[in-house]
Amino acid sequence: MKNLIIYAHPNPASLNYFFKQTVLESLQESGQEIIVRDLNEMNFNPVLSLEDMNGQRMGKVSADVKTEQDFISWTDRIIFIYPIWWTGMPAIMKGYIDRVFSYGFVYRYDQGIQKGLLTAKQTIIINSHGKSNAEYEAMGMDKALVLTSDTGIFNYCGLEIKKHFYFDKADRASAENISEWEDQIKLAFKFKDEVSVVG
Repeated sequence: MKNLIIYAHPNPASLNYFFKQTVLESLQESGQEIIVRDLNEMNFNPVLSLEDMNGQRMGKVSADVKTEQDFISWTDRIIFIYPIWWTGMPAIMKGYIDRVFSYGFVYRYDQGIQKGLLTAKQTIIINSHGKSNAEYEAMGMDKALVLTSDTGIFNYCGLEIKKHFYFDKADRASAENISEWEDQIKLAFKFKDEVSVVG
């Protein structure tokens, strides 16, 4: 299986970096193909410009966006790894979505009906956040996150969500918590449990 990791966190000492390395090691152990796009390391430009918008309307994208779209076309599975900040994606990840997930590439309208164009691809999303899952549930934030990311972005584009991890209280995680999360991630990437997707 071909895997594209899209990662957003500026700190190599972060929990998210640990998640990325855990995913990498799991995929390498099973001999799968991997490409990593570290958005901060790449200094990816997250700003959707007027030039971008005008180009998208004509089916044209800039060279940096075309590079990312080629990786998405190549992959069978996209793995998003990023923290939840201010109840959403880091700006650089949201900007990646704004610019790379363009009309005609990940979705279109056929006779007024929206159609996702990534239906042959899977996704696994790994998030960390500071509040507890119980607090998110009490606030309704758990449902809001599912609606805005899973429904509003990933499903909208046709991606099949295989797993969405929300690792809570990440700013005060114990060694035991981290070990449990590591095991959960490794289990999700067991090759024998995966079904190849024809792209």
